[in-house]
Amino acid sequence: MPKNKGKGGKNRRRGKNENENEKRELVFKEDGQEYAQVTKMLGNGRLEAMCFDGVKRLCHIRGKLRKKVWINGGDIILLGLRDYQDTKADVILKYTADEARNLKAYGELPESAKINENAGMDDELDENITFDNFDDEEEDDIDDI
Repeated sequence: MPKNKGKGGKNRRRGKNENENEKRELVFKEDGQEYAQVTKMLGNGRLEAMCFDGVKRLCHIRGKLRKKVWINGGDIILLGLRDYQDTKADVILKYTADEARNLKAYGELPESAKINENAGMDDELDENITFDNFDDEEEDDIDDI
């Protein structure tokens, strides 16, 4: 019997379906659905979200999104509400920053909603850092240390 020396099987060779940069149609909420903003990631495919109807809900990421779409704190998501549990919901869709801005422009999201325009780019926050023990006039020579 030959030993398996490969790295995976048929699914690995087939490759991933990379269609993330394609434009998709903007999905609006229907009855039984609500827009929300992620407040805290809890792990195990769950998160805590503040819905725009004023209710904080525990949400479950459905299997279609679980390993393919990465959800972070502050993201705008579409939730499917449960009829029998008002404090729990299911994540149906994650909106990109551009889609969330479009929803805000259409009046679907309230004006108080904060959309992460600079997610992962906190460069301008670093400019205002000052160090206490650093003086420009006193430069220690390496030999004096």
